[in-house]
Amino acid sequence: MKTYKKIVFLFSFALIFSCENRLDVIPEDNVASSTVFSSFATINGAVVGIYSKNQSGDLNGMAQLMSDFMSDNVNFVGSFPSLQEVDQFATLATNTSIDNIWLDGYELIGAANSIIVNLPEVTEVTGLTDEDKTRFIGEAKFLRALTYFQLVNLFAQPYQFSTGSNLGVPLVTKPFEGGDIAEFQLERSSVNEVHAFIEQDLLDAIAALPEENGLRAEAGAARALLARLYLYRENWANAANFADQVISSGNYALAANYDFYDANPGSSENIFVVVNTPTDGPQENAGSDETYVNFYNPSPGGRGDAPFSQDLIDAFAAEAGDRRFDELSAAASDAGGNDTFFTTKYPDVVNNASDGMVLRMTEMYLIRAEANFQDGTAVGDSPLNDINLLRTRAGLTALTTVDLDAILLERRKELCFEGHRRMDLLRNNLNLRPDNGAVSAPGANKVIFPIVEDETTNNPNITQNPGNF
Repeated sequence: MKTYKKIVFLFSFALIFSCENRLDVIPEDNVASSTVFSSFATINGAVVGIYSKNQSGDLNGMAQLMSDFMSDNVNFVGSFPSLQEVDQFATLATNTSIDNIWLDGYELIGAANSIIVNLPEVTEVTGLTDEDKTRFIGEAKFLRALTYFQLVNLFAQPYQFSTGSNLGVPLVTKPFEGGDIAEFQLERSSVNEVHAFIEQDLLDAIAALPEENGLRAEAGAARALLARLYLYRENWANAANFADQVISSGNYALAANYDFYDANPGSSENIFVVVNTPTDGPQENAGSDETYVNFYNPSPGGRGDAPFSQDLIDAFAAEAGDRRFDELSAAASDAGGNDTFFTTKYPDVVNNASDGMVLRMTEMYLIRAEANFQDGTAVGDSPLNDINLLRTRAGLTALTTVDLDAILLERRKELCFEGHRRMDLLRNNLNLRPDNGAVSAPGANKVIFPIVEDETTNNPNITQNPGNF
């Protein structure tokens, strides 16, 4: 079982470079590649900078918020016009919040590409071994895969829409400045092509990364994300197999309780977490400093914008004593003055430094259970046993039988406010909202985001999503 300390990435590197944000060390556009790749410290820092970009509130925080309030988990009562558009399934291509996700995502991809393309050619750098180079490239590929997966999930209809032949997002494999990919004049690759690209990056990352890599990405994280990709593609056998590999690896273990949210980032539950601190987190990006506090009630300083939906409250109330509600919610008034409940999964409302949960063990059991159920198999264990293991931790009685609805319900209650619900509904051909009719139905124009205006204006080759302008 692994243990962690909540440390700053590459402390030794932080001593070399003085900057306002100790992780903001990715080379800026005016720094020559010859400088970046001239020493172990600068190469190391460039890789750390990709992790720093992954801390962006637009990539970790905003995505979880939007994915849950587009679905039936959150009753969004916020006043931000850009978020209200998303909540009301009326998102425009000029939406600034969507624009930030697109630009931050491709900015990270460009930084990862710089490492992946340039590092293999670097030689005669003191202290840089071939093992170091392999690991750094593996980390860059994992983070690139994670970002492409998030972008294709948000800006494209899921695989189930037309078995992946529908348009995804542009695939850029070259280094480039900032987040502007319009210079490449690329059309969007299909969802299948994007998924295949992600799959290859993750397979490469599994081969390149160590099993133990501290707070940075390791082989188990790549296996876990690959299990999620296969689940979304209904590749049940591979989804079950890769989830089982993570479960049986011995590097992680299902936590005994729910203390792992932020208070204990070193928990065995965690496979990959975005670790934020008061001086190093999503607040580094202008305009995204309130991402996590949207989830928190106003009384201690939160915004109170994203309380539980009544539908989610009812789902928990159907079985009294569920610890996932009793221990991970707080009663309070929302921004509109209504009595309701808020999640406590992001507890650091003072500094907005709550950790971003990306991959954890609970999801692996849920993936294995769903994939085994769909495939009629029992890789690692039966779906019933996997679901009952989670229910026992939650303080609920064991089920005697399990079906897909029961598995999806456990996914909902375990993973609420972590950004999974929207895709879980869409990939299972279920409306995002029970009372919104056609506008929130799978395949509807506004259940995905428009390609941002910055891109369509400067790239005549890119196709906009239907129903957008």
